[in-house]
Amino acid sequence: MRRDQDTPAFDESHLDIDFDLPRPVDETAFPDLYVGLDINLLASGDGIVTDRHHASADRYEADDPQNQIAGQISPFTLSGWLRHGCERVVQAAGATACHPGESNADYMLQDVYDRDLDAGYHEKGSCVDGDNDDNAGCVIHDLFGGFGDRAGRVIRHPIRFSPIRRQVDVTKGEAEAHYRQLNTQVRSRNAEDEGQPLRQVTRDVVGNLVGTWRLTLRELKPEYVGLLVEAIAYLDAHSDEYEMQLGGARNFGAGIVDAEVVNPLYSDGELRRVYNRAQDATSGMQTKDDIWRNQCRDEFVRALQARTAASDGDLPMPTSEGGDGA
Repeated sequence: MRRDQDTPAFDESHLDIDFDLPRPVDETAFPDLYVGLDINLLASGDGIVTDRHHASADRYEADDPQNQIAGQISPFTLSGWLRHGCERVVQAAGATACHPGESNADYMLQDVYDRDLDAGYHEKGSCVDGDNDDNAGCVIHDLFGGFGDRAGRVIRHPIRFSPIRRQVDVTKGEAEAHYRQLNTQVRSRNAEDEGQPLRQVTRDVVGNLVGTWRLTLRELKPEYVGLLVEAIAYLDAHSDEYEMQLGGARNFGAGIVDAEVVNPLYSDGELRRVYNRAQDATSGMQTKDDIWRNQCRDEFVRALQARTAASDGDLPMPTSEGGDGA
């Protein structure tokens, strides 16, 4: 569909269950997974890179609505948000998540690392089996990497955005959005100063973002997909919670994200149709939605449950019907 080379099958050899995907992998988007995003306002600080080469320095006015500024949103901001959702899913299942920081790091608060360990984390890399040839650890460690020379198993691409809809290709992980540079004055509260400005604050923001974020799996393991779809569902369900918002300026309503995993069974044309306001879903898309919702998604989540149970002996192994073995 999206690749000319042969697409490998999902590797289930390490799982204690049988994984059954009702559709061939080459009829899906894998190894790509597209996260649909709808964000009213995103203020990610240094996470926005703009393209301003068309306007000279003396002609550029950041707040001019006629400036058709395109750019990219850094995957660093997005990655932390996604990882937070993945951690919560693993912790809700009764397991601990791999801590993102080193235990000997210079933390601002005393004993913060130990308190994190008490709150559902294990030390970074402590899950790695030294006798394991691929140096695999827990599923969080697998996906996000960051230890030794083993890269994370999921590639988080930047989101390219443009205010011009026809220049947006959602099959490449792009979004329609509008960039603005906001300037605000911090003024004195002292009555004697009569509102005198103290300093100017400039912030880059992106508004009305609608499109996709493209994730690519380096290895096709079903539990990776299971964790990602569960994490996105968790982030969407808790989108207005302070710690689950994306980027900065949370107290100003920025970073509240409506997110969903776009059906991986869709073809490129069907994926574009999702974001074409002039077209409705076809009957074929609705059939694929039923297959994904009733058959595929549960299989991936069951694989995640099996992987989590295998790493924690206190958790039950899921049964073939999708329940647990308790």
